[in-house]
Amino acid sequence: MSQNLRIGVPSKGRLAEMASQLLNEAGLKFRRQERSLFARVRDMPIEVTFLRTDDIPTLCAEGAIDMGITGGDLVEESGVDVVTRLSLGMGNWRLAMCVPDASTITKPSDLANRRIATSFPHVTQKYLERHDVNAHIVQLTGSVEVMISLGVADAIVDLVETGSTLAANRLSVLDELGRYEAVVIQNGTTKHGELADRIVRRLEGVVIARSYSLLEYNVPEAKLAAAEKITPGFESPTVNRLEEPGWFAVRAMVKRNEVIDIMEQLDALGATAILETVITNCRL
Repeated sequence: MSQNLRIGVPSKGRLAEMASQLLNEAGLKFRRQERSLFARVRDMPIEVTFLRTDDIPTLCAEGAIDMGITGGDLVEESGVDVVTRLSLGMGNWRLAMCVPDASTITKPSDLANRRIATSFPHVTQKYLERHDVNAHIVQLTGSVEVMISLGVADAIVDLVETGSTLAANRLSVLDELGRYEAVVIQNGTTKHGELADRIVRRLEGVVIARSYSLLEYNVPEAKLAAAEKITPGFESPTVNRLEEPGWFAVRAMVKRNEVIDIMEQLDALGATAILETVITNCRL
């Protein structure tokens, strides 16, 4: 067994790209050789292992890897005993029960004795049990949207992002089973606990930074209190007096998705030189 901490990441797909970028931004630099299953992190006792995304929860629970980056939906479906250390804010997946637009199934109880195709049989079964419904689950891998048109199923349970695939197959959402995003998981008995904590702290710094921007502006003293209410900052804004009498410079962290609206409010208040700076990493 390796004496290094092992992190499992998806070997291909969009989540693989996002995971590699995240690790890089957190200072875990590595280079994957073509088709290689392992890569060594530069200057740290860490190995990155490239795996099937849906195998990562099981391999983490079994101790083959110490940590992993995977989908929260796959962690729940696996039912294994791992610790979820961090939600990454990547991905926005809904797991939904979907039926044909013209279906007579309009509520969960209508699923009784129907066939449901899915690659999430355990989560689906729990949903049916919550609604006290008996149905036949057809377990499949890969795309399940066409299973209704093929006559294999009356309904499907699948991940939904934009809904465009559902519309193309004339399907609609009957009910939502859960919402998921990418997560960092950890084996609860890993011997690399301190290093794992260090990695999580690094990743957390990147995740938080992606959600915030640094806003800087100048504001007259008479409007300072009102400006501070608009930009209260993470704990409080940084305020410095300018050489121009009666003016202050203010710096504050703001939610990135609120920046434009906040800049407009500050402009209307009379603030000037309003600047946004992207934060790439932080510790809060």
